[in-house]
Amino acid sequence: MASFRELLAATKEQIREVDTAEAAQLVQNGSVTLDVREPEEFEQGALVGATHIPRGQLESHIESRIPDRDVPIVAYCAAGTRSAFVAKTLKDLGYTDVVSMDGGFTKWKSEGRPWETPQALDARQRNRYQRHLSLPEVGEKGQQKLLDAKVLLLGAGGLGSPAAMYLAAAGVGTIGIIDMDVVDESNLQRQVIHTTERVGQRKVDSARQTITSLNPDVDVVTFDTRLGADNILELLSGWDAVIDGADNFPSRYLLNDASVKLGIPVVHGSIFRFEGQVTIFDPLQGPTYRDYVPVPPPPELAPSCAEAGVLGVLPGVIGSIQALETIKVILNLGDSLRGRILAFDALEMTFREYKLRIDPENLVTYANRDRIEIVEFDDLCSPTIS
Repeated sequence: MASFRELLAATKEQIREVDTAEAAQLVQNGSVTLDVREPEEFEQGALVGATHIPRGQLESHIESRIPDRDVPIVAYCAAGTRSAFVAKTLKDLGYTDVVSMDGGFTKWKSEGRPWETPQALDARQRNRYQRHLSLPEVGEKGQQKLLDAKVLLLGAGGLGSPAAMYLAAAGVGTIGIIDMDVVDESNLQRQVIHTTERVGQRKVDSARQTITSLNPDVDVVTFDTRLGADNILELLSGWDAVIDGADNFPSRYLLNDASVKLGIPVVHGSIFRFEGQVTIFDPLQGPTYRDYVPVPPPPELAPSCAEAGVLGVLPGVIGSIQALETIKVILNLGDSLRGRILAFDALEMTFREYKLRIDPENLVTYANRDRIEIVEFDDLCSPTIS
């Protein structure tokens, strides 16, 4: 049987090994840096922008993290031993341009070459989010993105309740809630973020209580105020995405025009009796609400849920999908609902999909953002362009 030294020597004969100077040149020319050390080593410092896959997870994670087998890769560890075996493994997996950095991070750092201290989860967070960390498409870097993300919810009602709770559970670091209502007993049939003991309490305070008890990592920012033309731009500024839980057309048009002006994606949901819809209105990448509903229907054709009723579990389904789509937007994961409307019928138990295209007649666009005037839409929902 071969000794470890003999095995290492044989492995190095089958790969290309470079010194730190050549590795630095390769990195400057665009090579991907692959750090194969253990998490506790990576946390102490790494090459700037390195992709981290511990050696023990390499085979199961590499294809999802670095899918292009022809991309140039500089693999490194602490001193150059583990990375040599990694280079050989990647070669066996069909990666065509992999080198191992001799001397590893220890030599790189001692020579004064650029490095950084990566953001890292603590032990408690690793335990809490371990099911995310096990997903190559999310991993620690994705979980850090979630913890750094800021999502604003319009409403702490039927849609906002499940959306807020699942975003909090997923570790979205900052959740904002706009709502000026109080908890009523009639809300409890569907607004699961509130409880019987909180009837009469401000909804934003009740929602914050539930979110904080669910995940103390989350910073909850509340706005116990009416959403209006005088404050919407200030309220929306700085958020990565907005979840629309509004139940009236004036609020939806107001949200649309402000989000288009600011370039913020809106994850839209709506419910009626036994049916619901979800889509993403992204002014930078696709259609918006005015492409979908250019003119509001007359009031008699658009009764509220209070008038028409809604099955209590329906907003749970739609709000959960809104949370899912928001997470996908944050992580740039999979195929989002941009340009697509997902319609759910609870009685038929069917999902249908409809394409949504940009209306060339719509003037409220990101390209025209400097001309968009934010006005109240209680009586008028036509676009206001200066």
